[in-house]
Amino acid sequence: MTKKWSSLAIACVATLLLSLDLTVLHLALPRLVADLGASSTQLLWIGDIYGFALAGLLITMGNLGDRIGRKRLLLIGAVAFGAASAVTAYAPTPELLIAARALLGVAGATIMPSTLSIIRNVFTDPGERTAAIGIWSGMSAAGFAVGPVVGGLLLDHFWWGSVFLINVPIMAIVLVGGILVLPESRNPDAGRIDLPSVALSFTGIIAVIYAIKEAAHDGLGHADVAVAAVLGIACLVVFGLRQTRLAEPLIDVRLFRRRAFSASIGTNLLAIFTMMAMSLIFAWYFQLVLGWSPLQAGLAGLPGGLSGAVGGILAAKLINPLGRNGVVALGLALNAAAFLYYSTLGLDLNYLTMVGAMMIGGMGIGLAFTVNNDNVLATVPAQRAGAAAAVSETSFELGGALGIAILGTLLNSTYSSALQLPAGIPGEAARESIAGALNTAESLPPEQAGQLMGAARLAFVEAVHVTSLTTAAMLAVVAVLALVGLRGVPKVIPEEVLARAHS
Repeated sequence: MTKKWSSLAIACVATLLLSLDLTVLHLALPRLVADLGASSTQLLWIGDIYGFALAGLLITMGNLGDRIGRKRLLLIGAVAFGAASAVTAYAPTPELLIAARALLGVAGATIMPSTLSIIRNVFTDPGERTAAIGIWSGMSAAGFAVGPVVGGLLLDHFWWGSVFLINVPIMAIVLVGGILVLPESRNPDAGRIDLPSVALSFTGIIAVIYAIKEAAHDGLGHADVAVAAVLGIACLVVFGLRQTRLAEPLIDVRLFRRRAFSASIGTNLLAIFTMMAMSLIFAWYFQLVLGWSPLQAGLAGLPGGLSGAVGGILAAKLINPLGRNGVVALGLALNAAAFLYYSTLGLDLNYLTMVGAMMIGGMGIGLAFTVNNDNVLATVPAQRAGAAAAVSETSFELGGALGIAILGTLLNSTYSSALQLPAGIPGEAARESIAGALNTAESLPPEQAGQLMGAARLAFVEAVHVTSLTTAAMLAVVAVLALVGLRGVPKVIPEEVLARAHS
């Protein structure tokens, strides 16, 4: 019993760090503009590439863990993640920083599915499994909240690279704890990994993400957008067809015929999509509109993430009275209500009211994530847990990357359109982002600098309104879809039922 929960603790620490790494960079983005001269496009890539690399390789790594052992893959990933973090911390240019973040994503792809599949194999009792996944989901949500706080503390005293260097000692703890505590598990009947499927899945996911990102930023008229979209869709279609003909597919595409599986994957993707948007909005709003320090901004967003951890723990208790579909729909609806409040933010803030909205939204995300992740794992036998976890995590990482790419681009484009520049002030850098406006203002006389930043703050607040209303509408629609799509899913799925379903 003790070893079971110790294994959960190691998995949670690893997950906490990976989710922390998705948000810890947001507070450092204004520093990157000044120190590295990163453009708005480079800033998006710096934020996106980590999640893109994760999403592209999760399916492959999940299957690799099923074959060579989940513990072994997690330990390899811990070493690689620590080394890549050190490289990232000292990247001297935006281009090298993007490349180093990609390496972090590759390393992270070995860890993410391993943690969830280890939990699936260690906790065989359905009730304990749901509770353990709730704790795991809560730690993941907490990482989003702790990331800005850790980033703020470090940025108040050190250079921007310190937000990555902190990963090294934490991964050392995961490595040592994993060696001592984690049990090994693998699929004894797994065959070889189909390399053409690996290439198709990676190329398809990355090409589709690239097409969406570039279309959102530069429009649909660019040739590279069309080429990437056609290539990505073609690869994914061929990948899907190939999986139906393999004895040991990377993904059992028949799982998507099950409403519990496909609806959970879809709602997870859109929920994290909106969560990443919230993290990005808050990082810029607190610092560049309200003028708070990185540490103040990080602390201000902490209640939302911590309430997500509470939601993850409460989810298991709500499944019985509300049903799985009711818990997921409730969680998404709560998050939609929070975004409606964010659409009223202005140049001044009643923080106590905002704390309430953040806690409601965070708890909603925790509820939805826990039940959806449990749904996904409950649809496969323990031997295929790595592959199922990889699909779940792919939707998680893909949603996060798309959230920054699409909603971040909506935020920037609305800001650029709404910005009314005072006469005589250069506008190219100022129109790219509010951080660019701040950088421009530092080279202007005080009066012009004040005028520029006043106009930039007004434009950014308008962009927050548009982005928040769009996000709230998306969440409301997905809540209804979850209520319908997950209807009839059993509240408890015993192992013997699961075994019959796959026999």
